Amino acid sequence: MRTAHRSRRSIPPHSTFAGFRFPSDVIVLAVRWYLRFGLSYRDLEELLTERGVEVDHVTVYRWVLRFTPLMAEAARPCRHRVGDRWQVDETYVKVAGQWRDVYRAIDQFAQIIDVFVSSRRDTKAAHRFFERAIGTTKIAPAGGHHRSGAGVPGRAGGPAAGGPAPHRPVRQQPDRVRPREAESTAAPDARPQTGPSARVIIAGHAFVQNLRRGHYELAVDESAGRRLAVAFDELAMTV
Repeated sequence: MRTAHRSRRSIPPHSTFAGFRFPSDVIVLAVRWYLRFGLSYRDLEELLTERGVEVDHVTVYRWVLRFTPLMAEAARPCRHRVGDRWQVDETYVKVAGQWRDVYRAIDQFAQIIDVFVSSRRDTKAAHRFFERAIGTTKIAPAGGHHRSGAGVPGRAGGPAAGGPAPHRPVRQQPDRVRPREAESTAAPDARPQTGPSARVIIAGHAFVQNLRRGHYELAVDESAGRRLAVAFDELAMTV
């Protein structure tokens, strides 16, 4: 039986982690837990305190915003090629008290291609999303891209106060790629408070889902349960 062994990493001076009070292992663990599980920043503060790490939940929030894009960018060269058949789904997330539309483009391999947060549910927003996704991946969907559900009649202001955020798939998606509510909205004290932070966190959720599903050449020899932890450790050495 293979025994898991984690040695303490030596972070080079040029690393993004250099100069932080807490070691990279702690920072990476907190970011990974937040993006993987439906935890609030206060939940993470408590969990880390139980392990002898006294850190404020606001600090954890700052770690998530700072290191999530860096980890995703470090993983980009290892990402599998995006498929040429795309589908789009749509859900809502509350940002600073206002409902925002969240679009996700997904290929035929269940890989999340890109996410887009918009204050308006219209055709122009949908086209901006596709133009950005095509520009990033350098791949255009076969037969042209599908328009999102922006033209479908709906409540422009988002779900009614106190009601659940609906999920409106543009085309019927397999169960395995439908976003769970916990994946698109966080606990009350951990919801994204600004547009930029919302985009970082929602994109981070998508990045973690892709890692777990094996859409990157990272931790490929690990079991599904270990893949995310090992991949984050590998990426931490490069940022």
